Amino acid sequence: MKLLFINLCIRESCKPIPPVGLGYIMTSVHRAGWKFDFIDIDLYRIKENEIKSILYKERYDVIAMGCIVTGYKYVKEMCDLIKDAREDTIIIVGNTVASSIPHILLNKTKADIAVMGEGDITIIELLDAIKCKRDLGNVKGICYRDGYKIVKTEERAVIKNIDEIPSVNWDLFDIEKYLEISKFNTAKPYPIEFDKIRMMPLNVARGCAFKCTFCYHAFKGKKYRVRSPEVVIKEMESLKIKYNVNIICFWDELTFYSKKQCEEFVDCIIKADLGIYYTACCRPNLFNEDDYELALKLKESGCYGLEFSLESADPEILKAMKKGTNADDFKRQTMVLQKAGIICWTSLVIGYPQETEETIRKTYECCLECNIYPSTGYLLPQPGTPMYDYAKERGIITDEEQYLLLSGDRQDLRINLTNISDEKLKETVKYYCKIVADKLNLGLDEKKLIKTDGAFIGIKSEQKSSPARAKRG
Repeated sequence: MKLLFINLCIRESCKPIPPVGLGYIMTSVHRAGWKFDFIDIDLYRIKENEIKSILYKERYDVIAMGCIVTGYKYVKEMCDLIKDAREDTIIIVGNTVASSIPHILLNKTKADIAVMGEGDITIIELLDAIKCKRDLGNVKGICYRDGYKIVKTEERAVIKNIDEIPSVNWDLFDIEKYLEISKFNTAKPYPIEFDKIRMMPLNVARGCAFKCTFCYHAFKGKKYRVRSPEVVIKEMESLKIKYNVNIICFWDELTFYSKKQCEEFVDCIIKADLGIYYTACCRPNLFNEDDYELALKLKESGCYGLEFSLESADPEILKAMKKGTNADDFKRQTMVLQKAGIICWTSLVIGYPQETEETIRKTYECCLECNIYPSTGYLLPQPGTPMYDYAKERGIITDEEQYLLLSGDRQDLRINLTNISDEKLKETVKYYCKIVADKLNLGLDEKKLIKTDGAFIGIKSEQKSSPARAKRG
């Protein structure tokens, strides 16, 4: 059985980042003894005519790909290309485009099977079933088309101990080319010389312990699981030895969920003395003014920056988001981290129904007070979230597939749930972005105020240190 994996490109304006999710799936398949080909469209920006040529020449039996739900149109287009080349090729699709809209995916595109949620085990059982022509109904965690009927199988339980999941085998990718590009995806300001950066993404956790009303991720509704510090550090060390990686971006919905977990993690990194810088993410209310010593340990361990999302400074909007935080929490956390020399990055979600010009002003003023230039995005309701249901119930989203086909980057206003006109909303956001950028002396071009090339921009701290070697005092 001839098998192909495809890594789609859904953001042509951004530099490619190694696909962690697909990496886990391909590693699982490789470890199970399967041979396969791989087309990395994102890395090489392969054009449609080249893809067509490959598909007509090779004639694959099974083709698998994954994508976030906002890339639905790219999945649909690829399915058309594949079926034009060979109608009986079986197309498997995973990630959130499969988990959140399986019935739309299977009814409106030429995909054959949707892998729901965690796919490490599902993909192996599925490929074995296809090869041996067994009933797909016995494979847990999938949806598939059976004639004109869509069949959803029994839900698959998550892997409880994610320490047992093998690390991604990056040798399956052109990892050196990714590493050459990685400096362009590294959050600013850089901890080392730009030309020396070799950054890789790495997962500490799967899922998130919280339920924001705008957010959908691959493990939505599943138990939040965290890898042990020892296993993560071993993988970091391996990446340094094998690929000379010097910066790790922890690629999680939530890296640090508690002070206890955070301290255990940084203690292990300090002890290991890896000499690697890293970035991570946490809640905006994890630290306060009493946690200065812990913040210093974070810095000592090599953490040069933390990302935590303000989203909005308005209490009513934060309540609607179910964030469970407030602007004062955000300010306290920023203060203690910046005092310890840790760069802080944040992101905003503009456009909840409660949004006004005044709430937008308050949100950007909060960022300015904290010396943070935010990554700005507009509310983009995603299937499987309360805000998507809200938009459907009010007749704002009427044709779901049409909405998905027009979806894309959150930096572009796709849908407006506020009482502000589209033009006024965009004008107001741009106005306050410019105020913050100018007052922080960032020198941003007007075209870069919202679309900041995919990398967070932070303000350089006065404190300097080497990873895992800075001594507290």
